[in-house]
Amino acid sequence: MAGPITRTAAAAGASAVAAAGLLTAQALQARRRIGRRTTTAPYADGRYGTGSGTSIRLAVLGDSGAAGLGAQHPQDTMGAILATALSEVAGRTVTLSNHAVIGAQTADLDAQVDRALWTRPHVAVIMVGANDVTHLVPHTLSARRLRRAVRRLRESGTEVVTATCPDLGTVKPVPQPLRTVMRRGSRRLALAQAVATRAEGARPVPLGDILGPEFDERPEVMFAEDRFHPSTEGYTAAAQVLLPEVIAAWRRGGEGEILPAVVDLEPT
Repeated sequence: MAGPITRTAAAAGASAVAAAGLLTAQALQARRRIGRRTTTAPYADGRYGTGSGTSIRLAVLGDSGAAGLGAQHPQDTMGAILATALSEVAGRTVTLSNHAVIGAQTADLDAQVDRALWTRPHVAVIMVGANDVTHLVPHTLSARRLRRAVRRLRESGTEVVTATCPDLGTVKPVPQPLRTVMRRGSRRLALAQAVATRAEGARPVPLGDILGPEFDERPEVMFAEDRFHPSTEGYTAAAQVLLPEVIAAWRRGGEGEILPAVVDLEPT
């Protein structure tokens, strides 16, 4: 006869299997609601603004959010908005090169860094992490991969701004309780990304904390038609949040100031 401990363990195992099955079913349901991707991100590479002197080189790396999927026009992508605004502040042209790949995870950053370094960027903006959460990549591993990418850019003389993982709990097509699981996972990853970014002397920006409430309250405005990627308004909001740190990073690089790395909080 099975004892109470055995019965309790069996019940717990059955509950875990049932919960996993529910989350898997809800993930499939969310994919059906979002639908297949039928568009690509607008091509926004090029020179922005006017002014004299050497053009500021701005690189963007990451996933579909960094690429601008969901924006209607090239000038509506996050990279183009940042390049235009930076040009106005600096009084110089800004050359944008976007190396982001739709569907990318942090494991894909090394190849993007390889391409970005050919352009010798003054400032790089990284937005990545959402696909790590949806593919159940451990947040510690994801953060280590991000840190390696940031380190490589910093060692080349590039200033780096990281847009940490957005709040995936704002994606309405994802049913509960999966949406809550995704919210917790994205917040956990965002914190780990912030630590990894600071450890390499770069600048993290907590997009989920700052913009999550607005995306949650106004999904019909902040999300594109697929209800998963940001709309033009969503990218504008993200760029506005990132811009102060991008300007600060450019000024620091221009003045030759180096932000020292902080004490290592996690093993690499």
